[in-house]
Amino acid sequence: MKDLTAVREEDRFDVAKMHVWLRPFINEEQLPEVEQFRSGASNLTYLLHYPGRELVLRKPPVGTKAASAHDMKREYLIQSRLKSVYQLVPNMIALCEDQSVMGSDFYVMEYVAGQIFRRDIPEGITSTDISVMADSLINGLVQLHAVDSAILQELNKGAGYVQRQVEGWSKRYRNALTDDVPNGEKLMSWLSVNQPNDVDSCIIHGDWRIDNVVFDLENARIKGVLDWELATVGDPLMDLGSALAYWVDRDDEVAFASLRRQPSHLQGMPTRDEFVQRYLELSGRKCDDFTFYEVFGLFRLAVIIQQIWARFRLGQTTNPAFAGFGDAVNTLINRADGKIS
Repeated sequence: MKDLTAVREEDRFDVAKMHVWLRPFINEEQLPEVEQFRSGASNLTYLLHYPGRELVLRKPPVGTKAASAHDMKREYLIQSRLKSVYQLVPNMIALCEDQSVMGSDFYVMEYVAGQIFRRDIPEGITSTDISVMADSLINGLVQLHAVDSAILQELNKGAGYVQRQVEGWSKRYRNALTDDVPNGEKLMSWLSVNQPNDVDSCIIHGDWRIDNVVFDLENARIKGVLDWELATVGDPLMDLGSALAYWVDRDDEVAFASLRRQPSHLQGMPTRDEFVQRYLELSGRKCDDFTFYEVFGLFRLAVIIQQIWARFRLGQTTNPAFAGFGDAVNTLINRADGKIS
């Protein structure tokens, strides 16, 4: 089932102008019907219903944004390059850098039909289905981390990835700080002091979650992987730590469990520790203590949410889905603090 709604007033664009630009790239004359995906708290995603096909359009939100965020050209190029070596990337259609069309860069890609699972799963999902989801999710990440990163060589800034991430996300948090969340200084200091050296350098997704994966359970496989805006060349264990910040176990405390947006709690899903161990076995990498990566993942997720919360408080977005983001930041920072106490 597609998680769609009518386009929110603040997120509307000139469909006719967009269609005129897109028409040379597709064999469609009629204007599309447009709906907006409810999911996704960063870039805006729309479904274009043409008579002969469905396409997806991605664009940045309106309002002040982090300088390096919402780079449509980068996101488009990453997926265009990866498609030849990692088939789970959607087919790219076209990138628009003409600001007169929509006021920002945007791109269009093929819609990947399949099953996307969010907080709750539909009836009829079996224990076998859950095992397929779990195994393919871990395998898919291992396979991505095995892709030759030379295909995205210009994104490789060399050694020091962990340090750059700690410094960069700390700066973003301080820049987006509001008076209703923790200042995070204790946590940022701990991350700075305890950071390990890079364990490797590979292509990483940056937002690896169940609800960014399109499943084909009937054929026991992943059909597509979405939301590549945070992808880059970096440390694989940092990517794993970031992924597990979203992973709520069955016995997690109530406050953290309330943030669950994917069915990671189901019987048959691995715990966070089991996910890490399985990943290490399949990838051949070693890690004696995953604490730093877990804490970093929680902090990074808190920063992502805080940046959106700051925009919400300033009235730059009115999406009601963001109304609880301040509480979520408090929960994540407090959980990370508890890991280092």
